[in-house]
Amino acid sequence: MTNRPATTPMPPVRRAAGLFAGLALGLAVLAGCSSQGASTDCGVDACTVTFDRGVDARTTILGIEAKLVGAEGDQVTVEVAGEQLTLTTGQQAAEAGGFAVTLDSVTDQQVKVRVARNPGN
Repeated sequence: MTNRPATTPMPPVRRAAGLFAGLALGLAVLAGCSSQGASTDCGVDACTVTFDRGVDARTTILGIEAKLVGAEGDQVTVEVAGEQLTLTTGQQAAEAGGFAVTLDSVTDQQVKVRVARNPGN
């Protein structure tokens, strides 16, 4: 038989402080995104960016800038982390600055791109 000391519940002040710290961290992650002519849907390690065509579309996600350079047919040129990539729908992910970038879809009005951190980077 092992004797263990009785545990006492965490005081309400410490519990509230922990909750507040968690909320603050979550808001800081969300505040790290800014956009112009684009909308984002981000998780911890990846974002889906929907760029509006015909405008200067750019966003800051995951600590990097991503922008739409041009689109013609099903081929799109984006700049991610300072590197230009030409992508087509269905193509395997291209790498830029430690991120995997894929083209999800292209329409007359929008371009949807997924940017994910590469594991190990």
